[in-house]
Amino acid sequence: MNGKMSPIIGHRGVAGLAPENTIAGIRKAVEMGLKWIELDVTLLGDGTPVMFHDAKLKRTTNGHGYINSITAHEANRLDAGSWFSDIYAGEKIPSFASSLEHVKTTGLGLNLEIKPNRCDQALLVKKVNDVLQQTEFPVSQLIVSSFNIDTLILLGGYSSQRCACLFERLPRNWRVTAEHVNAVNIHLNGNNLSEKTVHMVKEAGYGVYCYTVNKLGQAKVLFNWGVDGVFSDYPDHLISDETSGLGSQ
Repeated sequence: MNGKMSPIIGHRGVAGLAPENTIAGIRKAVEMGLKWIELDVTLLGDGTPVMFHDAKLKRTTNGHGYINSITAHEANRLDAGSWFSDIYAGEKIPSFASSLEHVKTTGLGLNLEIKPNRCDQALLVKKVNDVLQQTEFPVSQLIVSSFNIDTLILLGGYSSQRCACLFERLPRNWRVTAEHVNAVNIHLNGNNLSEKTVHMVKEAGYGVYCYTVNKLGQAKVLFNWGVDGVFSDYPDHLISDETSGLGSQ
């Protein structure tokens, strides 16, 4: 099964240009002409799936405490935009359902990273699968990834969504793990990578995508090594007029 995404993927929407994991970020990605973005999904304390990366609220909202200790009503009262810029004051933590509908409407491809963040993994995966089914999100426009392999195993019990294994560094047993979850891609930290590793993973039949790549020089090296794509907070740095070749591979 093919796991092809675009060469340049907006990270957490476009995290360097708009507040991460928000509808504003999705809109910015569309405005920039991106084809794929990556977003994070986790659970609130009342079991509502939302787009959010961290376990704690403080970094990207005006709230305090843990994301999985508040309800949807409480989450809706938080400001998830002002920390980034006053322009985005009042931006909300979006529900997974509303985000998915928005992405579907735009035609963007989505790499959905599942973030357990101390919540009930089984419930999170069930909720994610329920929303995917309800929205009828196109399978061809979705790759599901996670650092937590148990999460991908649980997802496989519900559906045959294309998935990717996320690793900080490629472990020795990576191939066994990838086969166990029927992964199509391996997503790796671009700073902990060698050309030899890229070739080994590619030769085994997997796509290779790297995070988080914000500098043109690093992107060029990785593409020369044969990676299929990179996740970037600043995709505009990689797709400017003079470097547009990166985005057309």
